[in-house]
Amino acid sequence: MIRVAVVDDERLVRSGLRMILGTAPDIEMVADCSGAEAVETVLGCAAEVVLLDIRMPDVDGLTVLRRLRAAPEPPAVAMLTTFDAQEYLTAALREGAAGFLLKDSDPEQLVRAVRTLADGGSVLDPGVTRAVIGGYLTAEDQSAAARAVRGLTPRESEVLALLGEGLGNAQIADRMGLAPSTVKDHVRALLGKLGGINRVQAAIVADRAGLVTGAPRGSW
Repeated sequence: MIRVAVVDDERLVRSGLRMILGTAPDIEMVADCSGAEAVETVLGCAAEVVLLDIRMPDVDGLTVLRRLRAAPEPPAVAMLTTFDAQEYLTAALREGAAGFLLKDSDPEQLVRAVRTLADGGSVLDPGVTRAVIGGYLTAEDQSAAARAVRGLTPRESEVLALLGEGLGNAQIADRMGLAPSTVKDHVRALLGKLGGINRVQAAIVADRAGLVTGAPRGSW
């Protein structure tokens, strides 16, 4: 079972997400709370995936994200956002967010996103993809991305390209005919070589370096 926690200041949003995720046989909602109690609650229930509101009145989502990412075994965190919160997206990406979802995402897409996050993948709702990539790439020169990937082995470059499609470890392993543990080793190595970035940032670097040739699949 995938252990999921939802952090949002609106009780109605939390209830709606609980209902949606409760329909999936492999997902268990272990907690839902507001920002003020988020860090203690999430870490206390050992959630594997967290859906976190990016803007909250008591404790903002970026602060919660930063504290969760500092934990010894941090959960995968996807930010819940709206179309009018674009100024927060790049900051959340740099703080280690594993993805971005709109609050009105389709129920099937939401369930699929949770599964991808639990598998180590990244998720970008089509409604925010342009804002996230555009905001990040203004600070990332295309030639710098190309130089960064030159230090990767051919196998690591292939894994990076699949990260660029938004695939999780199991999907990459299946695509390449490798063991999931081997894929994890490759991902860990290439993220380190690219400067200790996270999977979403690596996916953007892959796109910027021209490694993603087809339409992104997975949860992008």
